[in-house]
Amino acid sequence: MMKILMKNRELLLVVAIAALLVLITLRFPAFIEPANLARVYNDTSILIILALGQMAVIMTRCIDLSMAANLALCGMVVAMINSVAPGVPVPALVLLALLLGAFLGSINGLLIWKLEIPPIVVTLGTLTIYRGTIFLLSGGAWINAHQMSDAFKALPRATLAGLPVLSWLSVLMIALIYIVMTRTPLGRAFHAVGGNPHAAVYTGIDVGRTRFAAYCLSGALAGLSGYLWVSRYAVAYVDIANGFELDIIAACVIGGISIAGGIGSVPGAVLGALFLGVIKNALPVINISPFAQMAISGTVIIIAVAVNARAEKRKGRVILKKAEAH
Repeated sequence: MMKILMKNRELLLVVAIAALLVLITLRFPAFIEPANLARVYNDTSILIILALGQMAVIMTRCIDLSMAANLALCGMVVAMINSVAPGVPVPALVLLALLLGAFLGSINGLLIWKLEIPPIVVTLGTLTIYRGTIFLLSGGAWINAHQMSDAFKALPRATLAGLPVLSWLSVLMIALIYIVMTRTPLGRAFHAVGGNPHAAVYTGIDVGRTRFAAYCLSGALAGLSGYLWVSRYAVAYVDIANGFELDIIAACVIGGISIAGGIGSVPGAVLGALFLGVIKNALPVINISPFAQMAISGTVIIIAVAVNARAEKRKGRVILKKAEAH
């Protein structure tokens, strides 16, 4: 049984989440009531959307540390526009957030593709630039609920078939990214580039262009999340989602997405985010101190990395020599 679980990361996560819920129920039985589980999913929806974008990037042997800063900048921009021009339709603002996020992601992709700068260096740099840009735009001022229109705040909170629109949007993104990753040439290219970028060149895949597309995708999802974040919490400020990039990467790692690239799945990313979401929602309820919560989250991440490392032992050797990957 254990061998089966180790080979099937998604099944292992399902069992782990179920076991976690059982343990929480022993201390707080109301936690597993359907209404509360729906709230937990809704609270985790933005993390799920972001993890899907990060997954695409990590699959190509890259990383995006600027997703949370991208989210914050896009959220601030649409909040500022709404505060000065409340008549602008909300769908237009959502589209703007998507496009702006994709543009910010494309900057990362271009620098990595054309200048061959290491992804961690590029995205650390753009993280700082995007955070600084928020301060320059806002002057450090906050945009609060009373400055936002009712329509701007209503979309993620509106309910449809018993669930908030925010939850339905995350379900839609899961379905769309699943189709991209499993049914399109781009999804296959993500896997190929991550699995062996040099071999991918020989199959006609443009490695640089594929990584660029991954960053555009992650940026677009970060932009969408920016609108969802500021509208749901009805506040925009410089430090929105500060440090959240660590949660995004942790969700991917826990979900079995290999930092070495080429290994991972949409269900894995979603389950990894849900695992973190359950922990973050449950620990305060059962009176676990914030410091213990940090230690528990860190321990979970280390265990996940260790499990991934054992699962990723590659057999054989690469016989293709290095080719130009751009």
